[in-house]
Amino acid sequence: MATPKTIQIFLPDGDPRGIRVAEITTRIVQVIEVPRSLLQSFLKMPESGQVALYFLIGESDDGTDLKVYIGQTGDLRARLLKHNKDKEFWERALVMISRTNSLIKTHAEFLEWHCLQESRRAGRYADENGTKGTRPHTPAPLEADCLEIFETGQILLATLGHPIFDPVAAPVATAKTEELFFCKGSDTNGRGLYTPEGFVVLKGSVGRKENVPSIIDTAHHRLRLRLLESGVMREEGEKVVFAKDHLFRSPSMAAVALLGRNANGWLEWKSAAGKTLHAVKRA
Repeated sequence: MATPKTIQIFLPDGDPRGIRVAEITTRIVQVIEVPRSLLQSFLKMPESGQVALYFLIGESDDGTDLKVYIGQTGDLRARLLKHNKDKEFWERALVMISRTNSLIKTHAEFLEWHCLQESRRAGRYADENGTKGTRPHTPAPLEADCLEIFETGQILLATLGHPIFDPVAAPVATAKTEELFFCKGSDTNGRGLYTPEGFVVLKGSVGRKENVPSIIDTAHHRLRLRLLESGVMREEGEKVVFAKDHLFRSPSMAAVALLGRNANGWLEWKSAAGKTLHAVKRA
C-alpha cells in the first residue's frame, strides 16, 4: 500500500525546464533529469562522476510511442557522450545515483537487469535495449539494497513524469466491478478503466474493423491506423482486438478507437449498472 512521501526537486539553474534533481528527503537515492541540450552542463556537475544507472527517454517520430534505453556504468561522462554521438532517438537522460556515492558496480549491474525486466513487464515504453539481459550474481544483502533503491527510483522517475515501471492499468483481477466501464455497439465489446492519467482500454477489448466514411482521412482515422501499425490493435476477421492495455488521454479517443466513428466517450462508456462515465465521474 502506498504511503505519503515528501519529495524535493532541486533546480541547479533555477529553470524548471532544465536539469532537475529529485530525491525523497529521507533516502539517499537521487534521480537527475537532463535534457539532451544541457548534457554538457550536467557533465560538469560532480554527480556525473559517479557509478550510475541511467535511462535514455525519447519518442517515435510521430510522437505516439515512448522509448527507453536502460544502462549502467562506472564512467557516466564517457558513456553519455558516446550515446549522444551514436543514439538518435533520445531527448532526455534520467540518471540514478547515490547522494553518498555508495553505489558500486554490483548494485548497478543488478539494477540494470531488474529495471529491464520491470520495464518490459509494464509495457509502457518501447524497449531500445534489444537484448533480454542476464541476471547477474548478486549476494543477498546487496540484492535487498538494490530492491530498495529500485523502489525509490521508481517513485522519483514517475514524479518527474516518466512512469517507466508502472503499467497503464492495475491488473483487472484487482479492479472492483464498479471501476470497470464498457463500450458496446455493433461488433464492439470494450472494457476500460478511468485513471488519473486518462482512459485505459483493456487487453482483449473488441472493436469494429471498418471506419465510417465520415472519419476517413481525419485524425481519428489516423489514430486507428497507428494503433494497428504499432501492434496495440490487431485485425481478426471483421473486427479489431486490443493486444494489450492502452492508455488514451481522453475517454472519447478510447471510444473512437473501438467504434470507428466520432464518439463522445463520456456517454459511450457505461458502468455495469448502465450509468454513463459522465454520470459516475462528472455529474
